[in-house]
Amino acid sequence: MSMTTNHPPHRRLPVGRIVLVVLGCVFVPLALALLGGGTVLTWAHQTQRDASGYFTSPSERLETLDYAIVSERVDLDLDSGDYLGVGQLGTVRIRLDSTNERQVFIGIGPRRAVKDYLRGVARAEIADVSTDPFSVEYRHLGDGAPTGPPGDESFWQAQAEGPGPQTLTWPVESGDWVVVVMNRDATAGVGVDAAVGFKADWIRPLGIGLLVAGGLALIIAVAALVVGIVGLRHHAASDETGGTHVHTGSGPVRLTGRLDAELSRWLWLVKWFLVIPHLVTLAFLWLAFAVLTVVAFFAILLTGRYPRGIFDFNAGVLRWSWRVSYYAFGVAGTDRYPPFSLGEHPDYPARLDIAPPDQLSRGLVLVKWWLLAIPHYLIVGLMVGTTVSSRSGDRWVDVPVTGLISWLVLVAVVTLLFTGRYPSGIHRLVVGLHRWVFRVVAYAALMTDEYPPFRLDQGDEEPSVDSELGAPPS
Repeated sequence: MSMTTNHPPHRRLPVGRIVLVVLGCVFVPLALALLGGGTVLTWAHQTQRDASGYFTSPSERLETLDYAIVSERVDLDLDSGDYLGVGQLGTVRIRLDSTNERQVFIGIGPRRAVKDYLRGVARAEIADVSTDPFSVEYRHLGDGAPTGPPGDESFWQAQAEGPGPQTLTWPVESGDWVVVVMNRDATAGVGVDAAVGFKADWIRPLGIGLLVAGGLALIIAVAALVVGIVGLRHHAASDETGGTHVHTGSGPVRLTGRLDAELSRWLWLVKWFLVIPHLVTLAFLWLAFAVLTVVAFFAILLTGRYPRGIFDFNAGVLRWSWRVSYYAFGVAGTDRYPPFSLGEHPDYPARLDIAPPDQLSRGLVLVKWWLLAIPHYLIVGLMVGTTVSSRSGDRWVDVPVTGLISWLVLVAVVTLLFTGRYPSGIHRLVVGLHRWVFRVVAYAALMTDEYPPFRLDQGDEEPSVDSELGAPPS
């Protein structure tokens, strides 16, 4: 019982190129978010303001049988903005129109002063507001009457009162504020139609700034992706030198997994720990894989071709993942530590080759990754595991369900632990299941137009053309 420690030499991992690809993939969504935010702000500034420059909400009704309607607490800490010279945040405008022919009062005041004025007064504090459809939930407090009309108080920061529609404007300032709506004579039964508006001079400059920042981030992302992918492609090509690899057979995806003649009885217990560096690296590589697949989607849609540099990188990620899976939890069929490489390693027991397509259908790219692959997704879910939503009390929770592959590998490694043998029948079956999974992944990732066969090709090696046609193997 021994652990194999001699590994074939391989080229050092191109960390710099991988970092460039990861940074590019991080900057792409950042750039899109900045561009989207800048576009929305610029569009809103140009089209959604009224003649006075305010963004205004629809008029909605607020009413209560109490003496006052009180807003939620508005806590604004703008000291840092004033220190930096940003100036006022903006101007708030509130328009009210009485619904019961009474003269209304509206005021904005410090929360503590308003609290003292309305202490014990029957009032309706706004607890929650829904917009679609509009509705207001109130929290009713107190049962007394005010000591006097609200307009007689001196603590209001801004106020408006009188007959007919009233308009309050307030340059936003730092502090802890509340808005109060009452009848001018402090009687019970308040009803108004209210509309709130906001005006700020910084919205348009911020929108333009976000557009500029998004454009720069997109340029950086594209440059990083191009440099990183080209470098990784060259690295993968150099890894494959020393042995000519020819893609043979009938399918574009060819997967191989050769079981080691002798396996350690106990090494599989710690392989999950030994591959942590691989898992960390693959987490970033799969992020890049996802972003680049989206880029490839648009490239195929416009040109009918999968960019070769992106194809080689994504194929390398799948190849790397298969080696790690074969070594550790996916098969545990070898004790040879997997290389940190996107390229082919012909002498490694686990190999994956995907033939690059010359041309791809522009129409299929719209439907194959979600609609056409649904039957395979259902089957693959049973193979690799999935999550099932289950109701627990008043909420839904996701319960993980272990797939068939994990159960088979568990049986195999437990057998290895007690007998020193990895069951060859289980190995052939597990490799065949992985073969099915990787065919579906390659199809869903737009790397081929050939629909994955509903066929379990068991065995260490990919079936040849002759065996698929029924001819006896040579």
